[in-house]
Amino acid sequence: MVAAGSGVAGLTLEAAVRQVAPGRLDAYEVLLRALAEGSVWMLLWRGEPGSPEAQYGNLRLGELGYAPCASSAEQLAAGGWPRGHEVVQGREIATVLYRNRWGLWLDPHAPGGGVGVPWADLRRVAFGLDRLPAGPLEISHPLIAAEPFYALLAEQARRLPVLRGLRRAWVSPALGRPYLAIGLDLHDTAPEAVAAVRDLMHRCVAAAPLPCDVAMVSVADPYDPVALWLAARGQPFWTAGA
Repeated sequence: MVAAGSGVAGLTLEAAVRQVAPGRLDAYEVLLRALAEGSVWMLLWRGEPGSPEAQYGNLRLGELGYAPCASSAEQLAAGGWPRGHEVVQGREIATVLYRNRWGLWLDPHAPGGGVGVPWADLRRVAFGLDRLPAGPLEISHPLIAAEPFYALLAEQARRLPVLRGLRRAWVSPALGRPYLAIGLDLHDTAPEAVAAVRDLMHRCVAAAPLPCDVAMVSVADPYDPVALWLAARGQPFWTAGA
């Protein structure tokens, strides 16, 4: 069990907030890890902690909404919030907020205004920072020569009725290696159907190794930025029945 407010490698969430600065993507990743492993003090606009009528405070920056919070009990006191508050595990609140496309704003009372974490990064906190790429993402049409791989995918896809189309994109994360994303249009998203598609992908990658990493993306995922790009701009390179 991680103690409330604890972070990564001894760095508390409160300390991680102070390390974030423009261009310091490494410090921002440390902040996200501290958020995932620690707790936040959510500011309640109305209601009591745990009550049905409880509602978090909110603030907006452009078109994005954020729920303000404090990174520690000390920061909560320093902010002088006059209403109630609720202590919540970071990964738990990240899961709740990202699904409503709300971000989290840490220590808005602090000098410089604190740090905002958009909902897309809260999604990474909820799922696991090592499982989803660090944004902002640069997404484009692939330029690598991989026609044998695409042909093998198309050949194998014909054997899976659950698949209705395949798309592709080249993704360059803010941190980490670029990779090839294969977008999957599925008739069925049941676990056994997804498992069958995953097995197909693994067989094809092993049979036609590429000089890059390959990731699967469900085009129907309304929260995945790669899926949104594929749905809007990625023309299928294979379609069932074509």
